Amino acid sequence: MRLYSFLILLLCSITAVSQDCNNTLSGTVTDFHDGSLMVEATLIVAGTEQAVQTDSNGKFTIQNLCNDTYHIQVSHPYCLTKGFTVKLSGDTTKNFLLEHHLEELNQIIIDGKAYSDKTNTMLQNNLSKEALERFGSGSLGDALNSLSGVSSLNTGNTVVKPLIHGLHSSRVVIINNGVRMKDQEWGAEHAPNVAINSIGNLSLIKGAGVLQYGGDAVGGVIVAEAAKVPIKDSLYGKTLQTLSTNGRGISLNTELTKSYLNGWHANIQGTMKRFGDFEAPNYILSNTGVFERNFTIDIGLKQFEYGIEGYYSFYKNEIGILRASHLGGARDLIRAISNPKPLIINDFTYQINAPKQDVTHHLARVKGFKRWGGFGKLSLQYDFQRNNRLEFDIRRGDDKGDASLDLELDTHTLLLDLDTHLTKHVDLKTGIMGRYQSNFAQNTGIRRLIPNYDKYDLGIYTIAEYQLNDHWFLEAGVRFDHTQMDVYKYYRTSFWESRNYNQLFPEIVDEELNNQVLTSPELNFNNFSGTLGAKVVFNEEYKLFINYSLASRAPNPSELFSEGLHHSASRIELGDLRFGSEVGQKISLAFQKENAVFGYSINPYIHSISDFILIEPTKVEQTIRGYFQVWEYRQTNAQLLGMDIDASYVFAANFRYNHQFSLVKGYDQTRDEPLISMPPVNTKNEIVYQNTAFNNIRLALQSDYSFRQNEYPDTNFEVFIPETGTSETVDVSTPPDAFHLLNFNSSIDFKVTNESTLTIGFTVTNLLNTSYRNYLNRLRYYADDLGRNFSINLKINY
Repeated sequence: MRLYSFLILLLCSITAVSQDCNNTLSGTVTDFHDGSLMVEATLIVAGTEQAVQTDSNGKFTIQNLCNDTYHIQVSHPYCLTKGFTVKLSGDTTKNFLLEHHLEELNQIIIDGKAYSDKTNTMLQNNLSKEALERFGSGSLGDALNSLSGVSSLNTGNTVVKPLIHGLHSSRVVIINNGVRMKDQEWGAEHAPNVAINSIGNLSLIKGAGVLQYGGDAVGGVIVAEAAKVPIKDSLYGKTLQTLSTNGRGISLNTELTKSYLNGWHANIQGTMKRFGDFEAPNYILSNTGVFERNFTIDIGLKQFEYGIEGYYSFYKNEIGILRASHLGGARDLIRAISNPKPLIINDFTYQINAPKQDVTHHLARVKGFKRWGGFGKLSLQYDFQRNNRLEFDIRRGDDKGDASLDLELDTHTLLLDLDTHLTKHVDLKTGIMGRYQSNFAQNTGIRRLIPNYDKYDLGIYTIAEYQLNDHWFLEAGVRFDHTQMDVYKYYRTSFWESRNYNQLFPEIVDEELNNQVLTSPELNFNNFSGTLGAKVVFNEEYKLFINYSLASRAPNPSELFSEGLHHSASRIELGDLRFGSEVGQKISLAFQKENAVFGYSINPYIHSISDFILIEPTKVEQTIRGYFQVWEYRQTNAQLLGMDIDASYVFAANFRYNHQFSLVKGYDQTRDEPLISMPPVNTKNEIVYQNTAFNNIRLALQSDYSFRQNEYPDTNFEVFIPETGTSETVDVSTPPDAFHLLNFNSSIDFKVTNESTLTIGFTVTNLLNTSYRNYLNRLRYYADDLGRNFSINLKINY
């Protein structure tokens, strides 16, 4: 037995000695992204002492290797180190791919400065995570309102809708973590269902040049993205708490992120906001409380070559509508508009009663991508959204606690995008989108404002980018969208005949009842959009952006089918089935200078929109619930022109002066009169002191001046007063006076541990407690805007 064992060991040793270990492994190390050769990349053979570097041609040679399986570690400055497994059988050639600048990108992400340009031929504004945190107790609209060219269309103080260059609602596309928001955005008092504390970076493109997001962005595109997660082993988070005096409220946000070197990551975030009745300088704004809850969860694997991610967000917001805006008779309406104080003022409370909104929004997304060297990146995404919107009117009887409007909107979207590098200087983006949407209006015992419908969308786009040289960058794109709507709607017979629908659309009538007509319209819209632009870089400081964009938008269901009382808007709205698509053509220029001391941008534009759809007041109508203004949609040709100016100047050590100026003029070319609800001229001036050496202290005093809007249409009308037998004029046109606000904000950092920092912030808005009314606040007829507010912000990073 011992003899056999000895012979076996001898045979093994002879085999080991005779094994060929004179093999050579050679090849190159190149950049996965553009195929460029990497000089001085380091290759280490695991388990041995061999290590080599690539030469000036990116080539390497490793000698004296056996017929075996080896693990090779490849590294390069500004690249993520990667491991490869190679099986040798004789001399072998192997090329390794690394992603250049990936480690540099991680550093930018860690510093909180990461964002990507969505377009290269239009000026893009960005709000960082730190800037967004100053609006932690507010809304997306509040944050956007800090940018030039952006106003807000308000319904009281709690419903804030972004207005970009005078346009809002369906004309402004909002992208939330890669998903186009579908949340009944057509309503002027329907605020975006996006939690501001879940956003890591906010980008604004004031134009329709970003075709991959849709061809109907007549006003612009807002892109909200979560904070980027570094590819490294880490665990970090933050908690942000805000206490405010106006509304006596609290906002609490917490998030936690876990990431791994292999690319896996997970993030969870949650927010709760609770405010009671807000206050004007001289009285309480009764029934204006807010109760918001939301959370997000994100899990995924991200490497350069491939990745997959799952994302879910839940958003619920209960919003009170000023009680004094819902009145009874015509006399009350006239009294309310002429009275300096609201007709209804109650004691402070956290209770939210009717009239109010209760909105719930679910968003789920699954996305995957794969890169191929020398070809490009292919991405596939499916997302689902469910929006349930409840609006509560002041009802009496057994149904007084029931919603007056109950809409459930389900949206399914499938996206396929391909980014390719055709040549060293030419990139091509192309994609296709399919979307199905179903709206169901529950029976609430009140006529449905908009009907049940199924909507189908198909879109395809192509964008080419050409880097001509170091100074010229060109961009061109086209998009086609097809929209089909299958609708099921009851019309009042009187309304049907007054619009002459019985002569124009007899083929869509399914059944004629006593006082109603049951119809099933099938509408189709084909829209073309495009963009053509250039960026000229003169030197390191000066840039010129030139862009022409064509945007086509199909009318939304509200514009087509509204016929009834919009409860939270406190008005009757009437649409028109005859509307076609509106088409906008915009030319914008932007000249920009950037350096460490002085920078500015000047952005003039002209925007012509054919078949522009607007809504305006026409009369007052009495219902069993009281008197309400009637607002009707109509189409016209419109022209908007304006200019945005931004400037920043470091005039002393640690001191900076910031300036913003925004001007927009809108005209109804058909009637030769100004457009309704155009933002007045606005200018903001701010002095900021910031000293990183002294706990990163930051002190800022801002002056915000809004001029009086002197160009507006005359939409006043007469109302008959039964009690007196006379008619009186209801003045809904005359804008309020100009106003000036002072705001102050500050922050300071304190190191708690090596891994933890506490930031304390103190903010005062409307510092002088000025009484004012904003022309763009739809409830300005009934009450002043918000008075002074003190806020304390506490943020701890860990």
